[in-house]
Amino acid sequence: MINQLVRAATSVGSNYCEADCAESKKDFIHKISICKKEAKEVQHWFKMIVTAIPESRDKAQRLKAEARELMLIFIVIVSSTKTKKDN
Repeated sequence: MINQLVRAATSVGSNYCEADCAESKKDFIHKISICKKEAKEVQHWFKMIVTAIPESRDKAQRLKAEARELMLIFIVIVSSTKTKKDN
């Protein structure tokens, strides 16, 4: 689980870097959408870790909440970029 969590979490950062250098709005939206997907996966792995290691609950819940906040930010970025793209 830890390996999967690390892979998903580091993917958020690397895809955000790629989005920053996107070649088009479509590419930017695609990369940010991957960030959103990976942030959601991070939440899943923290949920699984809490189930497997109950004593990690407090720290895992805080980190899971941060992953949720990032996911919500990425949702807004995608939505606002699509709106600007359509206008």
